[in-house]
Amino acid sequence: MAATHTAPGFDGLRFSHWQVERRADGVLVLSFDRAESSVNTFSQDVLLELGALLERIAMEPPKGLLVRSAKAAFAAGADLKSLQALDARGQVDDFIQLGQQVFQRIAELPCPTVAAIHGFCMGGGTEIALACRYRIAASDARIGLPEIKLGIFPGWGGSARLPRLVGAPAAFDMMLTGRTLSASAARGIGLVDKVVEPAHLQDAALELLKRRLQRPFKQRATGWASNTWLARKILSPMLVKQVARKAPKAHYPAPYALISAWERSGGAGIRGRIAAEKRAVVKLAATPTARNLIRVFFLMERLKAVGGKDSGIRKVHVVGAGVMGGDIAAWSAYKGFEVTLQDREQRFIDGALARAQELFAKRVKDDAKRPAVAARLQGDLAGDGVADADLVIEAIIENPDAKRALYAAVEPRLEADALLTTNTSSIPLDELRGHITRPAQFAGLHYFNPVALMPLVEIIHHDQMAAETQQRLAAFCKALDKLPVPVAGTPGFLVNRVLFPYMLEAMTAYAEGIPGPAIDKVAVKFGMPMGPIELIDTVGLDVAAGVGGELAPFLGLPIPAALQAPPEAGKRGKKDGQGVYAWENGKPKKPELAKDYKAPEDLEDRLLLPLLNEAVACLHDGVVADAELLDAGVIFGTGFAPFRGGPIQHIRDTGAEVLLARLKALQAKHGDRFAPRAGWDSPLLRADAVAIA
Repeated sequence: MAATHTAPGFDGLRFSHWQVERRADGVLVLSFDRAESSVNTFSQDVLLELGALLERIAMEPPKGLLVRSAKAAFAAGADLKSLQALDARGQVDDFIQLGQQVFQRIAELPCPTVAAIHGFCMGGGTEIALACRYRIAASDARIGLPEIKLGIFPGWGGSARLPRLVGAPAAFDMMLTGRTLSASAARGIGLVDKVVEPAHLQDAALELLKRRLQRPFKQRATGWASNTWLARKILSPMLVKQVARKAPKAHYPAPYALISAWERSGGAGIRGRIAAEKRAVVKLAATPTARNLIRVFFLMERLKAVGGKDSGIRKVHVVGAGVMGGDIAAWSAYKGFEVTLQDREQRFIDGALARAQELFAKRVKDDAKRPAVAARLQGDLAGDGVADADLVIEAIIENPDAKRALYAAVEPRLEADALLTTNTSSIPLDELRGHITRPAQFAGLHYFNPVALMPLVEIIHHDQMAAETQQRLAAFCKALDKLPVPVAGTPGFLVNRVLFPYMLEAMTAYAEGIPGPAIDKVAVKFGMPMGPIELIDTVGLDVAAGVGGELAPFLGLPIPAALQAPPEAGKRGKKDGQGVYAWENGKPKKPELAKDYKAPEDLEDRLLLPLLNEAVACLHDGVVADAELLDAGVIFGTGFAPFRGGPIQHIRDTGAEVLLARLKALQAKHGDRFAPRAGWDSPLLRADAVAIA
């Protein structure tokens, strides 16, 4: 049974999610404590209960109202599972209206109100705080409105109140990016009125109620001036232009809807502004983009739940100081692990250490803390760190013989419970574990380039690997702020196996004379983060050729001439400054397309259908446990259009029969490399397939 809470003056009401305390000084303390949950989120019943409380409070107003959390953090926002269920029943409109009405009751209370914020305060948590007259934050608070990442925008009055409070520029910077602000940053823009140490939060909030703070004139003036009719007409096109650089309207309508609602209704009273907000958010919530982005959120949460909490790993030894090995070592040190880095020559180690210093300079803002972070990463030419390591990561060349020779030298020196892993991008683990004496403690740990930015790590298993090894490696990945996905150790694993046919067809099209920029443009229009030709240059033509040598025979695909052999020296792609494209300051210099150039009509299908085809085969072959893990791996490992929900979800939304017919048409026109793979008849591809629980 959930605990119930009562307070003097509230006899007869039973509360499951809110604690009420009437203090001797007349202040009412309202504590959010959602029943049977470790985190405060707003569901329909939470809002209904709060509404009933506020009705009683309005009948007998206290001297002041303090809204706080009884949990480890303030609030995480709306209960997304409830939102999904309401969407399925067509009741999102009611949910949005309920939240707006309840928070508006707080705003209309005749007594002063203050929100005391600690820990994370996201979405609806920030919106209930905005409905209060004052906001005070503990120094550990993190405050955000991340709804834009879910394909909607703040819908419980947040988008109506924030621009008036902090000014439109600061408000839109926060809402359009979904970024999280520290307590001090929130104080800097006027979102919170004061920041205190956590131990003093409630006392300071009570003091704020007594003082009845007047906001600075500059903040009040900015809030008024930046929301006038003229300001909205000037700022709106600027905001649209800014958004269009990163988020096409056809793929991500929410930012445009937010700007439009503000432009049309930003000068109205609060009720007019929240009415416009509700209309837009209800419409957005029903779009495939919002539904798929919410699905992606749950995919991320599922990956975060893989594995245990403690890996038992403290010391890491990396063998191979190339781009991948060096960056894996640097990221591990940045995240708190003691790391030794080995290679066959000191010059390779020195280059990796120099790159690590660049990472630390960008990531560690406090100059005083940077030396301690850098000290956690040590060059180790002799490989002495192997004997003390809890985890060894091999990141040398993609050559099975070289890797096996290394394991034979390293494994006898390992501690009894140490793990040995490989960062191979495509070699089946069965080819590598033959002479390993402790195969239960051997696995693949496949990172993606660039390590600092790509969130996914594939944990590659084989039939002799212990379950505990996977659990420890998953916990290690989480300590690195990476998302682990367990995959089978077959060639290419998941991400490279799905990605390779896409890249291969791009190079085939390029060899036919289709310009690289035209190929890239089609892929980006579909929703990929970059085009496949640019991706090949970024990964490296040498790496692409190596993966091709492993995967093409397995997949039965021909390799275009450009990938049949390693590239010329100095022409490997981005890392050399020259590949298919020339590179300058980390960006490709793509030649301009002729104004009258038109790409072939079937180019999008040629690029994307091989990817979808291989995704179907991976699901059929059991490379991952289910369709949701497959979609998660491909989204977070390749950047596959998140608004499409992943390859399998895209097949469901478009229709497997429709895509299969288009695949067969490509086969008839271009050859058997487009032959449908096994699995297209799976019930998991149907539109009504069971989604994430």
